[in-house]
Amino acid sequence: MNWVLVGELVYVIVIGAVCIRIILDTRSPTKTSAYILLVVFLPLLGMLVYFSVGINYRKRKLYSKNLFADELKGHMLAFIEKDRDRILQSRSDVPARYSGLVNLMINRIFSPLTEDNEVELLVNGENKFPAVLEAIAQARHHIHLEYYIYEPDNIGTQLMELLMKKAREGVKVRFIFDDFGSRRMRRQVRMMREAGVEVYPFYEIKLLFFANRLNYRNHRKIIVIDGKTGFVGGINVSDRYINSVDTARFWRDTHLKIRGSAVHSLQYVFMVDWNFCSRQKLQPDRTLFPKDPGSGRTVAQLVASGPDSDSPLVLQTLCKAISLAREEVLITNPYFIPDATLMDILLIAALSGVQVKLLVPGISDSAFVNRANHSHFTELLQAGVEIYTYQKGFVHAKTIVIDGNLAVVGTANMDSRSFDLNFEVNAMVYDAGMAGELRQLFYHDLQDAERVDGAEWNRRPLFQQLIDRTVRLLSPLL
Repeated sequence: MNWVLVGELVYVIVIGAVCIRIILDTRSPTKTSAYILLVVFLPLLGMLVYFSVGINYRKRKLYSKNLFADELKGHMLAFIEKDRDRILQSRSDVPARYSGLVNLMINRIFSPLTEDNEVELLVNGENKFPAVLEAIAQARHHIHLEYYIYEPDNIGTQLMELLMKKAREGVKVRFIFDDFGSRRMRRQVRMMREAGVEVYPFYEIKLLFFANRLNYRNHRKIIVIDGKTGFVGGINVSDRYINSVDTARFWRDTHLKIRGSAVHSLQYVFMVDWNFCSRQKLQPDRTLFPKDPGSGRTVAQLVASGPDSDSPLVLQTLCKAISLAREEVLITNPYFIPDATLMDILLIAALSGVQVKLLVPGISDSAFVNRANHSHFTELLQAGVEIYTYQKGFVHAKTIVIDGNLAVVGTANMDSRSFDLNFEVNAMVYDAGMAGELRQLFYHDLQDAERVDGAEWNRRPLFQQLIDRTVRLLSPLL
């Protein structure tokens, strides 16, 4: 028997089977092509990478998002649609062209449009954490937290001690931490549980299943207090976000404090994640969803998505919002690696006469990501997009301002990981006041940024352009 021929045949069969698996399992054509090329040209490495981080669980939903009985869905949708119509008809300060964006979120995830909110912009950790500690200290019934990164450093310990204190006082404290992003918190879990805090890791990483579970992380940063006050945005719990004299690098980030009915949407997202992590069946009631929680006037809506949904709703809402712009789009994002759809939307907006301005890190926490980021600059600059690189430190904020009347603040980066793999949540605020604050903050940040000159960019050495383009080929695998 010719064992060499048999070995070659087995090799071809294995490679072919893996390629078929990739084709059937991967939603994105770009990712499909990238994985197949990797498997064909670097078989062992390619298969290791694919089976470690490439398997697509979107088709195999991790859990159900439905907290309500199926028979209630129709009644819920009718109520939400009735409220939407009333708000859009009575609030002239919300442009009618955003109705399609509102409907997208209602039809996909039953996300209600709410109008009784007070929304406060929190710039950097030094403004966020005092507000968080104050709000938690006033909690009377429950405190819900969900974080991607929670470090047991100074601010993490201070917050943990307050949570334990509130739990001893009889306040129900529930805490979800991502088992990868907050892996240093594992030692503190027993201490918190002994104090009465309920703590669970999200999608716990076990050695046997490390490869599959590492890929799908909970990137959300959510706090809900008594069903009335909520926090959401880009700031994790870590000293690095507080720009004290001891901070090695300046961190620029953005968060929101919300009081009002929009907090109910944050509560819903948390409860779904909680039931998945804890295997409990926490159900909605008036203590978790209090009636008339807000007295403000700001219109807002929440969007959440992840591998538990049929398609990347966060990406779809961003594309829809940008497509509705008439004058100006201001984007701040630390990991700007757009897919073809988002790139086309940005190019179309810029070529249509909309001023599109993009702020990305000049100083990044990943040289590889920065290269992938740079690989998109040439096309954007040619279309007239203004690109700025932040030089004061690391800009970690994930914000968008559309025409000075729509503000987006949340957890999602502009890359395939946030759109396809991570669990994310963004706040859509239809308010000229909040959008104006965020717009002013954007232009303030430009004072610490350098504008990328198109002509100079095209004169870069050929080897730099080659490196950027090569990294771009691998960016779908990030």
